Amino acid sequence: MPIEKHVLVVDDERDLVELVSMNIQRAGYRTSTASNGREALAVIQKDKPDLIILDIMMPEMNGIDVASRLRANPETARTPIIMLTAKGEEVDEVVGLSIGADDYLSKPFSMKVLLARVQALLRRSGGGEQLEPAILELGPVRIDMATHEARVHGEEMKLTLTEFRVLASLIEADGRVLSRQALIKKAIGPGITVTERTIDVHVTAIRRKLGAAAFLLQTVRGVGYRATLQPQSDTVGLSA
Repeated sequence: MPIEKHVLVVDDERDLVELVSMNIQRAGYRTSTASNGREALAVIQKDKPDLIILDIMMPEMNGIDVASRLRANPETARTPIIMLTAKGEEVDEVVGLSIGADDYLSKPFSMKVLLARVQALLRRSGGGEQLEPAILELGPVRIDMATHEARVHGEEMKLTLTEFRVLASLIEADGRVLSRQALIKKAIGPGITVTERTIDVHVTAIRRKLGAAAFLLQTVRGVGYRATLQPQSDTVGLSA
């Protein structure tokens, strides 16, 4: 495991921070810690992490505000974020993912599950699982897989890593329908357990960022999604 990868753990529960940090270090990563949002931003400014594990409910500045600031900053707009919460309610997952989190875990969680998701996100952000071809295009949308840049009508889209991979997977499918499970496997990683609702939230966020081109992403009821210039139809091929 590459020792240079840097993971920042942000939570106001000291015991949890120490436990998570210890396990991540054992997996071969370097860690930093912060106990609240403002402290986390200060750490990030001095030593930009490769991945952030970010609690939602914290004093001084909560995780939602931190994630929003990170996504608005070009230097951290693509940094993978795993959000944590003690609430375990769907609304927290929707809010967390909609403001740019790449993944989400409810407390209490399995350390093995957390480590698997950390490893999957770091592997994807390292560019080791690029799709082919290097350039994907559909109508006004152009995706450069080498630089992880997506543009619509020539304007850069501010996509998270997971949003980028969902959009790239759909365009690469060339009009075929991808089930939600197929998108989870392609965009999040095999062996990673998340709800299908996670994909729905990511697609909603992508559509918002596509603006007038949002029609390109079509929902096939009861099946999944496809990216196409063709009119909406439910009688299309499924790629699982």
